[in-house]
Amino acid sequence: MSEFDNIELAVVTGGGHGIGRALCRRLARDGVRVVVADIEREAAETVAAEIDGHAYKLDVGDEAAMHAFILDVEERLGPIGLFISNAGVGFGDGADGAASKEGGAIPCDDRWSVSWRVNVMAHVYAARELIPRMRERGGGYLINTASAAGLLSQIGDAAYTTTKQAAVAFAESLAITHGDEGIRVSVVCPQAVATRMIGMPDDSDETAGGFGGNDVDGILSADVVADTIIDAARDGRFLILTHPQVQTYCERKATDRDRWIVGMRRFRERLND
Repeated sequence: MSEFDNIELAVVTGGGHGIGRALCRRLARDGVRVVVADIEREAAETVAAEIDGHAYKLDVGDEAAMHAFILDVEERLGPIGLFISNAGVGFGDGADGAASKEGGAIPCDDRWSVSWRVNVMAHVYAARELIPRMRERGGGYLINTASAAGLLSQIGDAAYTTTKQAAVAFAESLAITHGDEGIRVSVVCPQAVATRMIGMPDDSDETAGGFGGNDVDGILSADVVADTIIDAARDGRFLILTHPQVQTYCERKATDRDRWIVGMRRFRERLND
């Protein structure tokens, strides 16, 4: 029996769509009570109704909102045993390239600021609230969703790449600092998943055609990814790679970074053809 089996209440941010929605469904099937949090209230309510869960509207990049949210959940529903910090954003480089302030594929006035708040500080805000509570209770589980870009790079989105790499580093720090206090930490680094983030509809059965039809290595469904995440978490894995090929890419990058960058430039050229 895994300590994961003792979790009674879980929170999933970004739970209204994509990987988050699939995680909510999987946890509910496993008998866990689920709080579905999303910046889109209607999406959260739809998922919560489907799984007999609890819906909240939440802007994860707002520290005051995160504080109030966690306080309300624990007062109304009980202690949070598992918090999956899954919400994330990506905008694409603007006209000025990697350092662009504005968004590219998705318009945004300051994509760097929003990316930092949602892709990094949301994990920090959740940990600030939950670590003391979990420490006092003798344990808990934090799962932070990053990206394969957090280990490699996302061509055409420097803000996404940078903030996802920071998210991986923060998860490592949490695991090192609090692992001996009974607080488990995992970081998820998926590659392409059939979700709205890569331009595919929710609950798509397709595994091709994302990113505007560009050739993408191994798109997986959100359900497959969610099952991999939960199964790996039950096994106590820190780094959860939903796409096995990412391990190979990381090894190549670590072995010869100069060669890897040259290869990524060539890949970028092919994408832009």
